[in-house]
Amino acid sequence: MKWKSPKTFAAILLASTLLVGGCGNNGASGGSGAKGEAGDATSPVTFTFFGADASPNWNNMQDEVGKVITEKTGVTLEAEFDVGSGGGDNKVALMAASGDVPDLIFAKGNLSKLVDAGYIVDMTDLIEEHAPNIKKIFSENMNRLKYSNEDPAIYSLPTNVGVDQQYFDAGGGFEIQQRVLKELGYPKVNTVQDFENVLKQYVEKHPTTDGQPTIPLTLNADDWRIMITVTNPAFIATGAPDDGEYYVDPQTYEAKLHYKRPEEKEYFRWLNHMYNEGLLDKDTFVQKDDQYKAKIASGRVLGLIDQEWGYMDAENALKTAGKDEYTYAHFPVTLSEEYKDHSFQSAGVDGYGISITTACKDPVRAIKFIDWLSSDEGQVLVNWGIEGKHYTVDENGKRVIPAEVVDRKVNDTTNFTKETGLGNPDGLYKIFGARYGDGVKDPSGNYYTTNFPEQIVENYSEAEKETLKAYNATTWKDLFPQEDEFPDKEWGALYNMPVPTDGDYQVIFEKTKDIVRKRIPEAILAKEADFDKVYDTFLAELDKAGAAKMEAEYTELVKKRVALFTGKEL
Repeated sequence: MKWKSPKTFAAILLASTLLVGGCGNNGASGGSGAKGEAGDATSPVTFTFFGADASPNWNNMQDEVGKVITEKTGVTLEAEFDVGSGGGDNKVALMAASGDVPDLIFAKGNLSKLVDAGYIVDMTDLIEEHAPNIKKIFSENMNRLKYSNEDPAIYSLPTNVGVDQQYFDAGGGFEIQQRVLKELGYPKVNTVQDFENVLKQYVEKHPTTDGQPTIPLTLNADDWRIMITVTNPAFIATGAPDDGEYYVDPQTYEAKLHYKRPEEKEYFRWLNHMYNEGLLDKDTFVQKDDQYKAKIASGRVLGLIDQEWGYMDAENALKTAGKDEYTYAHFPVTLSEEYKDHSFQSAGVDGYGISITTACKDPVRAIKFIDWLSSDEGQVLVNWGIEGKHYTVDENGKRVIPAEVVDRKVNDTTNFTKETGLGNPDGLYKIFGARYGDGVKDPSGNYYTTNFPEQIVENYSEAEKETLKAYNATTWKDLFPQEDEFPDKEWGALYNMPVPTDGDYQVIFEKTKDIVRKRIPEAILAKEADFDKVYDTFLAELDKAGAAKMEAEYTELVKKRVALFTGKEL
């Protein structure tokens, strides 16, 4: 397998950009409207941008925070975001093929396609010369920004998670409505059997909700979302960390498709049982993302297995309708008591991030924009908003969010975000700059973000507070195993590890992905007596497609990444 290396190509383009103050933009409208010298941090400029995640509340920077960002930097973003559950897959593939790329991009797991096509700028020198705030934030972790051992360029700045992040709350796991737990006396919910018992007891008592059939459990299998609510929970519920489609042996670093773990087969057997018992929504594998959310917003779905960001819009609709008791509690449910949920095992500094493309006419200006958002001033703005409008500072220097702002942030999230640019939890601008994570304090002694224990608790509804009190917890995270119970993952976040975008690896990976998305639903929907036959056929098909060869190649990449991140010789 030969890796394409666009570093030389990108470096030449970057050098010519810095010399003449502009370069071809491959059909994009990047940098249009720029005035003054290249890199001038005060003149008006428009950068085009594509984000692989949906951003339904984006308001073209006409929100209150967006206007301040433009005022401070001169930058306006002409932004496009992927819609629905696409994850940017199709759009980025088209960009890589056509060269029609925006100035800035948040490409998520598709970054390698653009790197191999030569459309991403190496930011190493730009950061060194023009980005003191970025250097300060990543500090000793700059090595983790390098693309690979063979190509140590910095093509992306991790922005989907903050540096030194401390998690104070849980937004994933297995979810159950507050009203269900209350009526059943707040039963224990530790295992899938406990989870099943709760849903079954409640639906037997309440077969309808507001005149519609009650749905005990529904999942979202629309496109890539099948990983979040159907397949990823299999490793979480069986004591493994999230390493995408793979399980990595922490001693040998050997990687294999996680579906091959015998305990995961038993998790899918449980889902098969839930379907045959009539407890799993019969439409799970045919409904679209918007149908999934509409069901949740109706209040008739008792249980979920999802991340909060995946159903937040629907839950916000319930809050707006005054139905707090229909919102969801989070539990670290496992297949049996022998397993421990690894949701909070740390991957260190690593993650999806912002990139500058070779279409950008003024990469110096672009990095200065990103660096301003990475400054203390920029981070406070995108997290807290505008002093006097979204927060005040008391006599002790503590930032305080007024009650009426908290109320709107929690109960009128959509309108609040469109108007202000702030939101629950992330707002509109965090992905555009490097940042410190929750729990880190700025020089004033205040937290950089508004996600800290006191504020999180204040944001809870009364129904949530009542549930948490019943389980002797202050936040949902209190119910989960904590970070210090696990070692940091030496290989970081594998969803962000570059893999070959051509050759056998991609061919095999696409084949195995297709097999997974076909056979896992088939196994879940099979008669219970046929489950073993269907699942064993599934595993055989993975191997026939070349999984072993792919796994061996991935294992070598993991080992190289461990060496890059830790300095170990493997």
